[in-house]
Amino acid sequence: MFKGVDFFPHGTKFPIMQMRGYFVTASAIAALAAIVLLATQGLNFGIDFKGGSLFEIQTKTGTVDVADLRAKLGDLGLGEVQIQELDLPTDALIRIEEQQGGETAQQQAASKVQDALGENIEIRRVEVVGPTVSGELQQAGVIAVTVAVIGILLYIWFRFEWQFGVAAILALVHDIIITMGVFSLLGFDFGLTEVAALLTLAGYSINDSVVVFDRIRENLRRYKKMPLEELLNLSINETLSRTILTSTTTFLAVLALYVFGTEVIRGFSFAMLFGIVIGTWSSIFVASPFLLWIGVKRDWTGAVGKANPAAGKA
Repeated sequence: MFKGVDFFPHGTKFPIMQMRGYFVTASAIAALAAIVLLATQGLNFGIDFKGGSLFEIQTKTGTVDVADLRAKLGDLGLGEVQIQELDLPTDALIRIEEQQGGETAQQQAASKVQDALGENIEIRRVEVVGPTVSGELQQAGVIAVTVAVIGILLYIWFRFEWQFGVAAILALVHDIIITMGVFSLLGFDFGLTEVAALLTLAGYSINDSVVVFDRIRENLRRYKKMPLEELLNLSINETLSRTILTSTTTFLAVLALYVFGTEVIRGFSFAMLFGIVIGTWSSIFVASPFLLWIGVKRDWTGAVGKANPAAGKA
């Protein structure tokens, strides 16, 4: 009888918890570097958050002449104009900075750009965001991420115990900070689409952590005298195959979206790609060490903190 194919070995005994110091140190260094980048360099906010106009254009014949476009638009007196070539030589993105005079001035500037482009260029997409709207969108983005984190904390607390909730949130904050740090390092646009990616990442990362936490809870009841460090290591190894395979299949699906998708979703798919990697890392190497550090209850009857080396298995 055909039994299928195992793409990842079962019954592994990797000493993950014994090496937790190296993993947590690496994560701490990455998170600290991300915080420094965000504090010094900041994020390259897109049109959604800083206001302005964006045009996605395509030439009807020939390729995009960036120098010619820059010369035409530079004579309009609209301030900073950015032109970004896309994957196809016929496509490009044009960004103009927020205009003084409110949304009316922004609309007028967009009209000037459309008139200056000429008949050989087709405008496929236009986004115009005024200063008032961009401020509201920034606030909405911060509120969305904050509410999501609080909601996840309450869910984990209700389903498990507060120790699991704190460990999950610490791992989740780790994921979000490092992902935002990568956006700052690479200078990618950060807008509402990327906020949506962070929220999706939060749900994905927590899902991975919950799978590990479920197994930890089962083993806490099954092995009442097993040292906590050994129990956590056993639980991670028992769920490792599922975690790696789920992450790999999701990564491949999003990779196709990144490679073959349009520029509109490029930031979202990149955030998801990196988020899957860092979320898998934190679920395996960060959440459980935090749980060991905080301490958990064994069978919800008594607190268990550090592992007792003299204790044995049930």
